[in-house]
Amino acid sequence: MKRIAQLEQTYMKNNHPNFKSGDTLKVHVRIIEGEKERIQIFQGVVIGRRGSGTGETFTVRKISSGIGVERVFPFYSPNIAKIELIRSGQVRRSKLYYLRELTGKSARIKELLTDQVKSAKSKKEQGAKIADPAPETAVEKATEVKAEETAKVKIEKTKK
Repeated sequence: MKRIAQLEQTYMKNNHPNFKSGDTLKVHVRIIEGEKERIQIFQGVVIGRRGSGTGETFTVRKISSGIGVERVFPFYSPNIAKIELIRSGQVRRSKLYYLRELTGKSARIKELLTDQVKSAKSKKEQGAKIADPAPETAVEKATEVKAEETAKVKIEKTKK
């Protein structure tokens, strides 16, 4: 058994980021068409990981033209050029198969806050006077800008 483990160790490269179920990834896959090789990006949510050693795989799900597409990737495949972690999701399960039945807003996954935002919130709770942490997503930025604009409009109306 030790020989098999040693043999597997030679094929295992660990240049991928640490990710778990619920995280959004960009998987850069090498595709060979005839003599040409190109990279195709598959972006979606990780709905599960399974296996160990060289047989470890992960499943990524995305919605393409209103149709759910799932793809299973071998973790240590030479056809995977790169894996990018786009955002970390906060989930309470390791297998997210329930996302297959959900569509639209109900299929969203709450984003896990980064350490900087968590530490800033804990300092704020302790009574330290610090500025609010920067919004994490474009949606949060847009809602913050819209809230500021409506506040300015209300102030102008009260002045008149």
